Amino acid sequence: MRMKVSDFDYELPPELIAQHPPNERKQARMLVMDRSNGNVRIKSFTDFPEHVSAEDCVVFNDTRVIPARLFGHRAETGGQAEILLLEELSPGTWQCMLRPGRRLRPGSRIRLNADPEVVLSVESKHEDGTYTVSFSVENVLALAEDYGHMPLPPYVRRSDTSRDRDRYQTVYANSPGGIAAPTAGLHFTEDILEQLRAKGVSIATITLHPGPGTFRPVETEDVEQHDMHEEPYELSAETAETINTTRQEGGRIIAVGTTTVRVLESCVDTEHHQIRPGRGRTDLFLHPPYKPSVTDVLLTNFHLPRSTLLMLVCTFSSRDKVLNAYHQAIREKMRFYSYGDCMLLV
Repeated sequence: MRMKVSDFDYELPPELIAQHPPNERKQARMLVMDRSNGNVRIKSFTDFPEHVSAEDCVVFNDTRVIPARLFGHRAETGGQAEILLLEELSPGTWQCMLRPGRRLRPGSRIRLNADPEVVLSVESKHEDGTYTVSFSVENVLALAEDYGHMPLPPYVRRSDTSRDRDRYQTVYANSPGGIAAPTAGLHFTEDILEQLRAKGVSIATITLHPGPGTFRPVETEDVEQHDMHEEPYELSAETAETINTTRQEGGRIIAVGTTTVRVLESCVDTEHHQIRPGRGRTDLFLHPPYKPSVTDVLLTNFHLPRSTLLMLVCTFSSRDKVLNAYHQAIREKMRFYSYGDCMLLV
């Protein structure tokens, strides 16, 4: 039986959508769900190390969110413009989203409000509504660090602040390029990472840079007709070796975040039952009845109704068990989405 998008719907009171991070990263609550029977316990995230054994491997996404939102004005008219950096195409040339798109056509020029000497030229518009934009400087990442704003998700209904520079970023972020945080990792602190290392737990990293498709609604009713967005990823030979060794020795693979799961499942050598290193772009769409072949345990935040991320979570257990856990989280008034609480499926 083919699944419908409406099968992944639920009602969330708006007041449970976290608008700010907790005072401390590790203050989040953690709903622990037994994948086999759906039993749920609500604990503190500080209990996470208790669910990890010495023989296990925890895999993190080390993407670093760039301050990708820039503000400017049209050189021709002075009208305001907003630029969202998506991906570098070549030095000084980026794929971007622009507002107001209906007025910014190829040939338009934009000057940055913070530095009018910096000029952006709109080169072309693509079918997906994005643009190729050339900057008058080559090091656009440095420009973003100086003048950019953090690209908070659309359900965070406020402007970013200086605090978001730190808190909408994992403590282990290393590879610049994401325009959305791998939010399951926002709860980790250096001391919790040290607790894992002290237990002898293996730590591995992958990189996947989340793009705007992370928040794109599924517009088809038939799940399998959804056209999944592409995102760039990399999995190193060192990470592949760590994961393969863990599996060979009977340890579990614990993925921190749905982005990590997508990379692991994109790099499976099914013939030899191993992870292979690689880099490229993945449009892998994980939804029931698919079952993950690499990840044994998933730590993730709570996701939007009808979203591809919620569908991915439902591959770790039955849809009914996952949605029942969501309903319990709502009854317990847990905080949802990027700055909210988390869920551990064991």
